[in-house]
Amino acid sequence: MNPGSETARSPAKAFLETLGRFQADKVTPWLAVRNTIGIAVPLAGGVALGAVSGGLAVATGALNVSFSDSHDPYVQRGGRMLVASVLVGLAVFVGSMWGGNNLVAVLIAGLWAFAAGMLVALNTTASDIGTISLVTLIVYSAVPQSPERAVYGGLLAFSGGLLQTLLAVLMWPLRRYAPERRALGELFIELAKAASKPVDALQSPPASAESTRAQTALATLSNARTLAGERYVLLLSQAERIRLSLLILIRLRVRIKRETPGSPQAVLVDSYLAASSQLLHSTGTSLLAGQPISTAADSLEKLEALAEELCCPRPGQSELAAALATDARKQMDALTGQIRAAVDLETNLTPAGQKSFERGESEKPWRLRLAGRLATLRANLSLESTACRHAVRLAICVAFGDALARGLGLPRAYWVPMTIAILLKPDFTATFSRGALRLIGTFTGLLLATGIFHFLEQNKYAEVALAAVFMFILRCFGGANYGILTTAVTALVVVLIALTGVPPKEVMIARAVNTLAGGTVALLAYWLWPTWERTQIRETMAQMLDAFREYFAVIGDAYINPDRDLTAELDRTRVAGRLARSNLEASVDRLISEPGTPKESVVLLNAMMASWHRFTHALMALEAGLSSSRAVPARGSFKQFGDDVELTLKSLAATLRGSRESLDELPNLREDYRALIHTGDPQVQRYALVNVETDRITNSLNTFGEELAKWLGSQRS
Repeated sequence: MNPGSETARSPAKAFLETLGRFQADKVTPWLAVRNTIGIAVPLAGGVALGAVSGGLAVATGALNVSFSDSHDPYVQRGGRMLVASVLVGLAVFVGSMWGGNNLVAVLIAGLWAFAAGMLVALNTTASDIGTISLVTLIVYSAVPQSPERAVYGGLLAFSGGLLQTLLAVLMWPLRRYAPERRALGELFIELAKAASKPVDALQSPPASAESTRAQTALATLSNARTLAGERYVLLLSQAERIRLSLLILIRLRVRIKRETPGSPQAVLVDSYLAASSQLLHSTGTSLLAGQPISTAADSLEKLEALAEELCCPRPGQSELAAALATDARKQMDALTGQIRAAVDLETNLTPAGQKSFERGESEKPWRLRLAGRLATLRANLSLESTACRHAVRLAICVAFGDALARGLGLPRAYWVPMTIAILLKPDFTATFSRGALRLIGTFTGLLLATGIFHFLEQNKYAEVALAAVFMFILRCFGGANYGILTTAVTALVVVLIALTGVPPKEVMIARAVNTLAGGTVALLAYWLWPTWERTQIRETMAQMLDAFREYFAVIGDAYINPDRDLTAELDRTRVAGRLARSNLEASVDRLISEPGTPKESVVLLNAMMASWHRFTHALMALEAGLSSSRAVPARGSFKQFGDDVELTLKSLAATLRGSRESLDELPNLREDYRALIHTGDPQVQRYALVNVETDRITNSLNTFGEELAKWLGSQRS
């Protein structure tokens, strides 16, 4: 986020931008092709065999499970889709089995909705699977069946999910590591961009999002026992270290230009970064293409020559300029070695070294992972939890909508609770933007499908082809804009119902009325009992402070105990901090879109985020210094400084959580910093690095604390 970028943007404008946003990076044609095959094949088979209802049941399972498909690594993708297949099959069975008893059906829908709502506490993927299974349950509860037919229908839907899963992992044997290569390739290309432009200390560190995606994509390979698996894990490790080295070298370039503007050293560093950018870009594109780099040797020689030239002394050079040039030379040597290792790993199957690269969560046995998820859900069983409030609201609204529609005897009554299930989200922006787009998309889809049927020859195969077209649009462009998704899914449902012999005109009126009713219930419920982002952002910010306190503590431990190998802990805490920071940035964006958010609050939040980005850059530079500077005994004053930084972060988090502890009683970091710089030889590279970055830490934390005090004061006024 750029500071001040949101200050002139009103909540109303932010909300309208949300409605019209089209995220081109979420257009997925190849995924849409396989998902379309997944529903077209059973539909065409059902028509050909005269078993349209059976084909529809299989296609329904494939349709619902398709929303769990993605470009994630095959293991993650397949496992998620298998879980979705089981839940969809179970939802079809339960809905069909007890849908005929209104009281039982409403009770089951409410309980299922509560469970689906609680899954928000885990992650977006779990939440999406819960919503899909809930919608499936609601739809099939409208068509009660005998126990035998209910079992048969559940198995058919499950088989459709398996078909979609099979299509999603079909290329696994031939392209086993394609998703991992793609994630790493995108990371290296973003690193190339970072090397070619200045780093803004007030923005989040470069390649943060790409690094997080790569960490997630390679999580299942962290305990790999194959040569290829180890190679990809080590490539990620090198990319993380290249990212840190780039950050500190770019900052050294700034200091060199400030000390000696237009000097040959500055030109050499510029040339080195430009050459590094080209080689990193080549590494990224070769990973994406699966082809080795052809000019790597020449490029590496150029990097070595530039680094060698920098070490030559310059006449009339000041002591500080010479020290900066020496630091830059050491960073260039380290970066050259890291890039060379990355190129070797990319072009050779044999890993450059054998080293376990822990990824805490992915290495845990599945029983421990399950226990952790259950513990998370138990911890959120409180009305203080956003997830629990969302679950209660969703359960009440779905049960009420289902009971109301059944009691009034509305045709296609299931559309009322189904609309509620789709619309209600934990936050204001998602609920109201989805509500508006769903109403627009529903009416557009109804008119589109009905208009097409008016001119379309009544032919089952033509209807199957039309269903395939809408499915492709749904899965290709639906992720880019929710309005497109609802338009396509509405038209698709009309076509699927038409395959059963129901005229589209009958469906159009019923769906329009019920969608309007369901949307009204959902939006009214959220208006009566909202979950405002303004009530959640303090805890989100406190969690970020906690995560970075752990990250800083590990960095400090590594400086104090240079003989300890803390690589795994550094990786774990850095990733956790990055995730917590991205969660806060998303929370700030949602808050901006809420009505009634004061502009003063937006300005302060953006200023706080800018200060925090500067703090993050300083921590990453300190971490980079661990591998690029010679280990020296840690100064006693450094431990005092580190203890007070941790105490400051802990106190700030406690204040956000309602502690009465005054922000005026925070440790005096500036005094700690003065004590630090007056100990040790400032000409020693590591001491000099620590002096610079602890100054940035002091300044950014003090600024953040002052801005936090103003922001909290504005909340109370």
